[in-house]
Amino acid sequence: MNNLKPLWTKVSDPDVIIIGSGPNGLAAAIRLAQAGRKVLVIEGHDVPGGGTRTAELTEPGFHHDVCSAIHPMGMASPFLKTLPLEKFGLEWIHPGIPLAHPFDDGSCASLFRSVEETAAQFSSGSEAAYRKVFEPLMPHADSLLEAFMGPTKFPDNPLAVAGFGMRALPAALDAARLWFDDEKARALLAGNAAHSVIPLDRPLATNAIGLMLMLTGHAYGWPVAKGGSQRITAAMIACLESLGGRIETGRPVVSLDELPSVSSYTFDTSPSAMSSIAGDRLPDRYRKSLAKYRHGPGIFKIDYALSEPVPWLAEDCRKAGTVHLGGTLDEIVVSEREAWEGIHSERPFVLTAQQSVCDPSRAPAGKHTFWAYCHVPSGSTVDMTDSIERQIERFAPGFRDCVIARHTMNCDDFERYNPNFIGGDIVGGVADWGQLLTRPVISARPHRTPAPDIFICSAATPPGAGVHGMGGYRAAEEVLKA
Repeated sequence: MNNLKPLWTKVSDPDVIIIGSGPNGLAAAIRLAQAGRKVLVIEGHDVPGGGTRTAELTEPGFHHDVCSAIHPMGMASPFLKTLPLEKFGLEWIHPGIPLAHPFDDGSCASLFRSVEETAAQFSSGSEAAYRKVFEPLMPHADSLLEAFMGPTKFPDNPLAVAGFGMRALPAALDAARLWFDDEKARALLAGNAAHSVIPLDRPLATNAIGLMLMLTGHAYGWPVAKGGSQRITAAMIACLESLGGRIETGRPVVSLDELPSVSSYTFDTSPSAMSSIAGDRLPDRYRKSLAKYRHGPGIFKIDYALSEPVPWLAEDCRKAGTVHLGGTLDEIVVSEREAWEGIHSERPFVLTAQQSVCDPSRAPAGKHTFWAYCHVPSGSTVDMTDSIERQIERFAPGFRDCVIARHTMNCDDFERYNPNFIGGDIVGGVADWGQLLTRPVISARPHRTPAPDIFICSAATPPGAGVHGMGGYRAAEEVLKA
């Protein structure tokens, strides 16, 4: 129990309390406020937003996204796109190219908004295969995203869902080799699949996540939020407050006994944090199930203040908001497997974002921000700066000469920054085929708990990681049904 003054002083008689102010917590709060509930959001950090925050980490005037930076799911979210967030200051900006993946010969593979333009980069066999994979899905992108991100129900378009499912079944490694004879097409798929933070030889989840990201890129793009990811948080909070909801920050909650009695508590936290805070209000059997929830590898991340744009050899990389650095399919497979096996890769797959390429507000005039991370074993405190920068220099010789300042974060730093990132795991728990379908426990209604007044909405619930708010929306719908 802490010595803070009662949390309900600023909101008289709340009906519901949300613990945690990430996108899911705020989405839950907004949906409940829309339904007329009096909502209080409580955030332990002084700055709201969870993984959606921006800070001057290096030098004054350089605005860095501390965690999430590129938001394909933000525009695609079935719930967020219904909210008037632009009225509250959110502006999406699209880079010239959503994603580029360079190679050692100075060329690259790019994910363009157009399926046809993307496919045209590859050999004739891979061009036809790429179109065969994505063209049938494009007319149904909205219904597919609704099916996989929205409330659990029989899909409105079962044939399209079945078509996506058949493509998603094989491991990304197998799919890349089976579908494409062009190494560039294989690597483009592998880089997207690596966002799953799972070895690419595992079936279902790796390819499903990779395909969904690519489909979303074609249908919606991979935008940034003008001014920084914090603008998403600010817009959601303003939307909540317009509906009468409130948020209090700098209020870590240790026990539900600290809080007023309300009709429901919804946790935008890890399963272990919910178990600890709720204590014996949750049955022992359920808490034991939560204790089995698995977290995967973490990340090592560097934020850069640059004197000029990254000097990529490949022209498309200079226009892309996101650049994947991993070379070939086989290289990416090895790097992602090593993180799972407790090995710090000498040639890690590096995910980079260069927001200032399309959003000059991120840095002083003529200067740039840059963001890069790689996957590492859970809890790692190893400094991966040299390994990451060697990969950047591999495709952008002279990069180090552009660096004004850098800020690094290891797994421990991320967990301190956001306790949901256990061991540096930024995706809220392993998303392999087993746990992808059983987040956080085996249940037909995973956002509910056995306690009738306790719910969970974090990335540890369906549909998983990403700035989309759908875990929060789905939890809120369960609260309203209770």
